[in-house]
Amino acid sequence: MSKGKIFVVGFGPGDREHITKRAVDALQQSNHIMGYKTYVDLIRHLVTAQTIVSTGMTEEVSRAQDAVKQAEAGNIVAVISSGDAGVYGMAGLVYEVLIEKGWTEATGIEVEVVPGISAINSCASLLGAPVMHDSCTISLSDHLTPWTVIEKRIEAAAMADFVIAFYNPKSGRRTRQIAEAQRILLKYRSPDTPVGLVKSAYRESQNIVLTNLAEMLDHDIGMLTTVVVGNSSTFFYDNKIITPRGYQRKYTLGDEKQVWKPHQRLKKEAEPWALDQETGEAQSGYEKIEAIKAGPNPKIEPLKEVSVTTVEPVPVVPTKLQKLPEKKSALEMARMALACISNEPVKTDFLVQQAIESIFEFAVSPGVANKIITPQQMKVLADVVGENGTLEYTPDHRFHVKIPTEAPEKIVEILRETGLYVLPMGDVLNIKACDFCYGEKAESIPYAEEIMDTLGGLKLPKELHVGFNGCGMACYRAVFDDIGIVYRKKKFDLFIGAKPVGRTAHAAQPVAEGLEPDELIPLLTKIVEEYKEHAHPNERFFKYFKRVKKIAHFTYQDMSCKIKVEEAPCGD
Repeated sequence: MSKGKIFVVGFGPGDREHITKRAVDALQQSNHIMGYKTYVDLIRHLVTAQTIVSTGMTEEVSRAQDAVKQAEAGNIVAVISSGDAGVYGMAGLVYEVLIEKGWTEATGIEVEVVPGISAINSCASLLGAPVMHDSCTISLSDHLTPWTVIEKRIEAAAMADFVIAFYNPKSGRRTRQIAEAQRILLKYRSPDTPVGLVKSAYRESQNIVLTNLAEMLDHDIGMLTTVVVGNSSTFFYDNKIITPRGYQRKYTLGDEKQVWKPHQRLKKEAEPWALDQETGEAQSGYEKIEAIKAGPNPKIEPLKEVSVTTVEPVPVVPTKLQKLPEKKSALEMARMALACISNEPVKTDFLVQQAIESIFEFAVSPGVANKIITPQQMKVLADVVGENGTLEYTPDHRFHVKIPTEAPEKIVEILRETGLYVLPMGDVLNIKACDFCYGEKAESIPYAEEIMDTLGGLKLPKELHVGFNGCGMACYRAVFDDIGIVYRKKKFDLFIGAKPVGRTAHAAQPVAEGLEPDELIPLLTKIVEEYKEHAHPNERFFKYFKRVKKIAHFTYQDMSCKIKVEEAPCGD
């Protein structure tokens, strides 16, 4: 089998004129295209791939995993990102998935990251020239980064007078982060600091707002908005946001005759604020950056040198065996003084390192048929979760648990000793069973437990629910799960392909009645394995059945409502 390849393609803001030729070539060489649905729609007209897989937001990991899987099978795969794939894009995730599989560049599949225009650049071009001095990008999404870390980064960037581009500033659920960012920035910057809000740069729905730091929240900000905040010298001029590059320090802008001739501009006397290459010191007094008031004809003055009165030190004449004492900074002197008082050495290295926290996520249940959790089990569970974990009850009669820990095996051992089921979370097979009338109709319970032991927790393209009813009344609504099983007259009825959610939800298709008990597990295994092997990442079971038209020997039939119901996209 020939080796496959993964292109990780950044296609820029989305219009044809701003996508690179290499990106177009990579897309057209690929026979598999994978990406977020909105992004796939933007580049669909450029591709000739046999397979185009579009998935939803927050499903980046499954896209990366499937891309690696397809490339390992010999396919040429393009994983797409808007902007640049290496800036909050898919490049890092693809490499992380490969690293977990032991990939090396020498022996593994080929990976090529194709760069694109990032949002900070495309949005800046529409605003004028706001990023002409030192700048940074900060994502306000705290799905994968702790908010406390993001706060520190905003604080540091604000204090250092960076021009800042905020990515992912707001979503339907995350509404407060941009307000917190504004609060931090106002500690260090004027309320009049220019701010540009650019939504969907270079796309049909492009929208540009020029505002200021104090009033920026009065305007619409969403996931497709990039928020560009100027520094203390940024100004408005003729519906543009301009950040000076610092030329006013060397030149007198607007004057025909410059203070310094071209060959003089990089001399030491032209840059008195610069770091001395011999002593490693720089003169103070130049830190203050004057904001430029932009009138009809703004005059930009050179930054004036601040006069500093110095006291000449008494000269120290070294002997032949002595050297001049090394000059100490104020911070070093303070540390020395602290060491004298405390009689302990003061640590002087400040290595900043954000530890990567290991979060153990799992589900807990008292059993397949049992719905009762004992006080002792609840106490042990509470002790395990502690103050730093979370415990969420779900409609599936189980708890979802998230705990920071480096010893997940020990956690599992403690919980299982109490008789609790500990199960994986995420895109796995879950079995939900009725309570069997509190055990009165217990004849079919062993079959439900066997399904759990055989298939429970199996990793799948999307979470799959198997509903199990212990009698023909089917009161537990198993027929509204992805796969429904009803025990009746010592045999089983099987239903597949329900659409369990949404305004167009519908029951599953009845595909078999009177299955013998020894036929059930092999048939379920065949159905699940087909789905696992051939479904797209994040493709729900009912969508897969509708697409392929046949699972095992069962042919798809449309069970949806025949009355037209208007689509209700997320956010309505």
